[in-house]
Amino acid sequence: MPGLWSSPVCLTVICFLSCSVAPSPAPSPAKDEVASGLQYGHLKTNITLACGKSPVRTPVVWRLNHSSALPWHQLTSNGSLILLQTDHSAQGDYSCYDNQGLLLHSLRLRLGYPPGPLSISCRVPNHTHVRCSWADSAETHLPAEYTASYGGKNQEEDDWRPCVVDASGKHCDINQPGFWQVTHVLRVTETNALGSQTTLILFKLYELLKPDPPESVEVGAVEGHPTRLQVSWGFPSSWPQSIAFPLIFHIRYRPQGSAYWSELFSEENQLTIYDALAGYVHQVEVRARDEVNQWTQWSEWSNSVFEQPWEDESTLAPTEEVFPEEFFPSETSPHFTKPETSTQRSHNPGFEDEGNLGLVVLLVLFSVVILSTVLSLVFVMWVKQRRQNQANKQELTSVVKMKSMPI
Repeated sequence: MPGLWSSPVCLTVICFLSCSVAPSPAPSPAKDEVASGLQYGHLKTNITLACGKSPVRTPVVWRLNHSSALPWHQLTSNGSLILLQTDHSAQGDYSCYDNQGLLLHSLRLRLGYPPGPLSISCRVPNHTHVRCSWADSAETHLPAEYTASYGGKNQEEDDWRPCVVDASGKHCDINQPGFWQVTHVLRVTETNALGSQTTLILFKLYELLKPDPPESVEVGAVEGHPTRLQVSWGFPSSWPQSIAFPLIFHIRYRPQGSAYWSELFSEENQLTIYDALAGYVHQVEVRARDEVNQWTQWSEWSNSVFEQPWEDESTLAPTEEVFPEEFFPSETSPHFTKPETSTQRSHNPGFEDEGNLGLVVLLVLFSVVILSTVLSLVFVMWVKQRRQNQANKQELTSVVKMKSMPI
């Protein structure tokens, strides 16, 4: 008999019987209370939650997130729950049970607002692409869907084209827009569970056309020329380099720390600065605009690039020099110190002589004006005095004649 109980067949039978009589695990109450429906409601209003197919006048018990604590509410005779003047604390998973504890119905409540007007702005980085973005005027607290389309102001809506929507980024893209039409209309509709709202805007593409800043700006010294800088840059990567869409470039530069910019314009993507201040680091920036239409916008300025013109090493001396104060008109003038290898003639005698000559000319002109004013005053006083003397003389002559007349 011991061999029988230890046989494989007997062991298999025993294992099967033990598994079949083992108690099954109790169902998880949390699993039973998973919301089976989704209901949306308007914040700050009364919301009614129905308890499924509960019989009329049958007592029911409501729970919020497995708790008996409920927001401000009322119960109806058919077991419905009325939430009064709801706020965000009323959101969650609701469940209703009969008096035996049996789950009758469950749902998830989401609260928010219907859509309002959108704030829409469009950006036109080139002639082939428009991106329009929007933001809600007020937070709805609910997921939304967007549709967008555009067309000419006087164009039939059936001929409008879709604006490709990216809902997560809240923008849409228009490819190959019609620049030949003066005014365009964009229509964006936002829809959520509580309603929908359509917003329209009018815009003119040529007024919104604003290229991206030029890229890869480079500035280099020109060997043998202490007042020259060679500047080059690349077209914006978003701008189609076609003969049909030329750009004009605006270059500005100044000695580092100065308040005054010098400016140049170019139709090419490189130029030479001929009047850089010898011995000083210069700040250079570039921006771009559509060349054909002067009503378009300038791009933002490129990143600043700093470079110092070429210096003759044979004239360098280990002296330290402060940037001339006339380049700092503000009260808090920045202090500029050159590197240890600075030139002794960096004050530029020709520059100072021109300044002194201008001062002399100004003083001479001022003296001439003062002298002219004094002479004019003297002449006016002399004329006045002469007229007064003539009047007195005439009066005296009249008196003498009257006395010589016989009485």
